[in-house]
Amino acid sequence: MEKKKKKFKLFDAILATVCITLVAESVMPTAAIGNSQYFWWIFLIIAFCIPYGMISAELGTTYQSEGGMYDWVKRAFGAKWAARVAWNYWINFPLWIASLAVAVTDVIMGILNIELSIVWLLVLQLGYTWLVSFLGTQRIGESKWIVNIGTFFKIAFMVSLGILGIYVYIKTGESANPIHSVADLLPTMDLAGLSFLSVIIFNFLGFEVVATFADDMENPKKEIPKALIIGGSLMALFYVLPATGINIAMSLEDAEAAGITESFMILMTKLGMNPDFVRIVVIMVGMMFIYTMVANIVSWSFGVNSVAKYSADDGGLPKIFSKTNKDGVPYMASILNGVVASVIVILGIILGEVSETASNLFWTFFSLSLVTLLISYIPLFLAFLKLRKEDKKTKRVYEVPGSEGFIKVFAIVPFILLVLGVIFTLFGDFSPEYISENMPLIIGVIVSFIVEEILVSKVKETKKKAK
Repeated sequence: MEKKKKKFKLFDAILATVCITLVAESVMPTAAIGNSQYFWWIFLIIAFCIPYGMISAELGTTYQSEGGMYDWVKRAFGAKWAARVAWNYWINFPLWIASLAVAVTDVIMGILNIELSIVWLLVLQLGYTWLVSFLGTQRIGESKWIVNIGTFFKIAFMVSLGILGIYVYIKTGESANPIHSVADLLPTMDLAGLSFLSVIIFNFLGFEVVATFADDMENPKKEIPKALIIGGSLMALFYVLPATGINIAMSLEDAEAAGITESFMILMTKLGMNPDFVRIVVIMVGMMFIYTMVANIVSWSFGVNSVAKYSADDGGLPKIFSKTNKDGVPYMASILNGVVASVIVILGIILGEVSETASNLFWTFFSLSLVTLLISYIPLFLAFLKLRKEDKKTKRVYEVPGSEGFIKVFAIVPFILLVLGVIFTLFGDFSPEYISENMPLIIGVIVSFIVEEILVSKVKETKKKAK
């Protein structure tokens, strides 16, 4: 029988990956970078996205398993380092849920122009937390319509915001963050300017999913690099467009969690539109935004929870993560997401009431989620180098091209960028005022590290798995 020709193109996979990994709430942190975001996107597509994607493609096609990054690190450095990866990869998720719970109430207050009491903050934030946690106990096939509608909403208002902002700038010549010269597009090479590294890198993470499609491609060696460049550029475009709209509408200091809805209001008002019509549009965009924050979590839940289950089955995380329901969904991982996120939400509301330094909870929780996720990817690049050196016999479906020296640089550069991203996010400034303001984030990372090491101390070191 003639072998069926492979028709799946990696470009198709990139489009699907962009739709899944594109998260609307990341637009605000991207907008907060200001005009230098354009430099960072171009620089990090070359220095991080392409190396990270190609390295993930080689590892994913060489060592195929459900464990993904967990398995790759285990092969290279053993079970304890794999457990560290699993912990940081999982804990970022309930932190992300908590940050979105805060964003939901921020958007509601923004579009309705009201202040919520502490009781309503608790009701709405915990309601969001347990809604997405419950949906995470369902198979993705049963809730794919939520994801599909969310993707449509996401692209619709993100692209619309970008086009609206550019149109307003052309019509009025006004921008809250004007560009007077090329110097305005360049980043400031201080700790504050370099802290934006982590925001752009965060938006790229998840591209290792692309590796799973290589077996279905006709020529992965040629298609993977090309598709990574196209995919990274598409990702940049979908973030830069709405971020540009926000930058035209408001100053960097005002680009908070409700920045998307407020930007629509400001831009349409500048065009002289009817206030009642503007209010209706802002409310509609706000509701769409809230919906996408539900859809984002649903689209990621099964993947994150499955990795947690895989690690628990392998001894990397506590056995409670292994429990599945009759449909095979790791429901206990989703319930634990809800429990941890609820504790963080309640603690955050209490801290927000008693301390001004904890008042901007979205940014605190988002930054903590960002740091833990970045940490989980750090061992990936060193694992790649070690496996390249020690496991030459295993056949590689796809192999990153280049000399030994080039390969080392290719892996070390994104590794260094990840490390710097973590450091600069924690310490954008070493002044006492900055450290005091950032103390909730620093304490959160320390607590996560302590829990991680307690769990790792119970992991039995095993030999690296044979293929």
